[in-house]
Amino acid sequence: MPPPSDIVKVAIEWPGANAQLIEIDQKKPLSSIIREVCDGWSLSGSEQFALRYADGPQLYITEQSRSDIKNGTILRLAISPARAARQLLDRIQSHGIDARLEALKELAKLSADPTFAAEFINMEGIGTLARLVESGTHFGEMLAFTLTAFLELMDHGIVSWDLISLSFIKQIAGYVNQPMVDVSILQRSLAILESMVLNSHSLYHRVAQEITVGQLIGHLQVSNQEIQTYAIALINALFLKAPEDRRQEEHTHPLDQRLTEMASTLAQKHLRSIILNHVIRGNRPIKAEMAHQLYVLQVLTFNLLEERMMTKMDPSDQAQRDIIFELRRIAFDGENDASGTEKRKAVYTKDYKMLGFTNHVNPAMDFTQTPPGMLALDNMLYLAKLHQDTYIRIVLENSSREDKHECPFGRCAIELTRMLCEVLQVGELPNEGCNDYHPMFFTHDRAWEEFFCVCIQLLNKTWKEMRATAEDFNKVMQVVREQITRALAMKPSSLDQLKGKFRALSYSEILRLRQSERMSQDDFQSPPIIELRERIQPEILELIKQQRLNRLCEGSCFRKLGNRRRQEKFWFCRLSLNHKVLHYGDLDESPQGEVPFELLTDKIPVSDIKSVVTGKDCPHMKEKSALKQNKEVLELAFSILYDPDENLNFVAPNKYEYCIWTDGLCALLGREMASDLTRSDLDTLISMEMKLRLLDLENITIPEAPPPVPKEPSTYNFTYNYG
Repeated sequence: MPPPSDIVKVAIEWPGANAQLIEIDQKKPLSSIIREVCDGWSLSGSEQFALRYADGPQLYITEQSRSDIKNGTILRLAISPARAARQLLDRIQSHGIDARLEALKELAKLSADPTFAAEFINMEGIGTLARLVESGTHFGEMLAFTLTAFLELMDHGIVSWDLISLSFIKQIAGYVNQPMVDVSILQRSLAILESMVLNSHSLYHRVAQEITVGQLIGHLQVSNQEIQTYAIALINALFLKAPEDRRQEEHTHPLDQRLTEMASTLAQKHLRSIILNHVIRGNRPIKAEMAHQLYVLQVLTFNLLEERMMTKMDPSDQAQRDIIFELRRIAFDGENDASGTEKRKAVYTKDYKMLGFTNHVNPAMDFTQTPPGMLALDNMLYLAKLHQDTYIRIVLENSSREDKHECPFGRCAIELTRMLCEVLQVGELPNEGCNDYHPMFFTHDRAWEEFFCVCIQLLNKTWKEMRATAEDFNKVMQVVREQITRALAMKPSSLDQLKGKFRALSYSEILRLRQSERMSQDDFQSPPIIELRERIQPEILELIKQQRLNRLCEGSCFRKLGNRRRQEKFWFCRLSLNHKVLHYGDLDESPQGEVPFELLTDKIPVSDIKSVVTGKDCPHMKEKSALKQNKEVLELAFSILYDPDENLNFVAPNKYEYCIWTDGLCALLGREMASDLTRSDLDTLISMEMKLRLLDLENITIPEAPPPVPKEPSTYNFTYNYG
């Protein structure tokens, strides 16, 4: 007979004594359980003791967290959080250097525990640490442990960052600005400054006055990718929190700029080339966190376009109208023709029609829709000014046609700009956990405009290949969108590589790809083939089910979402080989390969699992409002609900892992696998199997007497590869 659900069997350790094997009654007060444990070792003053986990983060157990204790857990009797906080606070203020160092080392470890942190903070511990830093008398390991403890304590959100003094900020900024400083101190200093900026509007201004771009550029040129990541993270934080008017300011010398003026800085060749050459093209693989920070920088840079994207053209604004006049002049009048402005209105109307505007009389009206607003006009002027030959060729070769196949440049440029804003998500905040940066956008100072110039040439080429007319406009734009998204998915490292991808993705190639992808749907519609498909489907579904379960047995690593992404924490989960138990546990770093079961200290019997929920139904998505609003994280979230009223929460690293795990868990519970990945696999594998069987039928020779034994269904190893 299984034990009651409120009884947990554990082992409890105490230094110098044999472990106690006890049954914890979860209905009894925790203080009573601690008293019984102390009595077992003849320890008096049980109120001075507490229970902690012996493995992993070794967190204190409280009445709120005691429900997380599982059967077989090893616990440790320790001094209470309040007593530990008082002892450490006294020791870090002692005169003995060795004693102080050991105390700070222990404090740095304990500060991650929320129970201990609350006690230490209540004793004005953060103020004590801040004064130690401000004194400037701590160096090396002692300072590194001090900064680590400070950052861990502040991350609990108990104390407001607004209470931090200006002298503390100056001291931390001084460590960042020093030419030679210990790596661990530099990492923590950059992380503290980033947290200040992200958590306090007033501290943003103070930090921005202390740190310049030139000072951070030096940290991007080092060989330590962790330092580079922290530096870019600080740039991103300051950029994200900069007031809108300060982002757009121009200054004379970019390296002496304060980080409140980010727009002009990010456009400067020096900073961009440093990131390109020392980070993206460095001799080390880009880690996940660096990829995320590069993605954030890319998003924030493109978001500078949002104001122009959402600005309507004012048809009465002469300066804006002059830009349209300039487009007409470059295309039709030549550089030195001053008589263009005196042409009759009818001639202007004809020219605007040849330029491909929808409104021939007043083309300014074409730019009153947002998005793309004035951003489309900016792109067109950049093409006309910087790639004049290309601009003139596109306009003239279409304006001279009389077969209704002309490509309307103006209308296409406006719609293309709107499409590029959608594809690159201009104006949207960065997604937590997304690493989708494109190296080519770091290869040019005007990457957005150059990208547009390459894409408008693709559009013109595709229009000709399709022999399109005005009625085919939307069809052409759909093809061009597909060409662009397919090319971006291949992550070209430069604009030249992008052009090569576009050349390969011609209209005929898009048709071929579409036909190939539709084959499973379009080629097998006759009743006999449909019947064959229905007979094959259960066999293929079983193959997919086994593949999903095999992947769960191999296991996956998941990242714990926290306040400081650079100090990543991971956990691993895998299914037992007999499919009866889910094993999971915390890891210090992302694993390389499979994690042994013995390192995964927690487990859930599959028989206890009640259901699997996804998205907004997950408990951790309901609890965290910031994550709840993040669409991408929401789409990767799933939870296992198991007896008694417990849950194990996941955020998958990508959509593929999300589909593998949700499908695998459904298969484990005997439920339908319904992800897009399963549907795609099912169609692909059924098509492959049907082709093999139809090929066999073509080679059959009908015998004269008795028919052969029916052939066994073909089998193959399911090792389908996903890019």
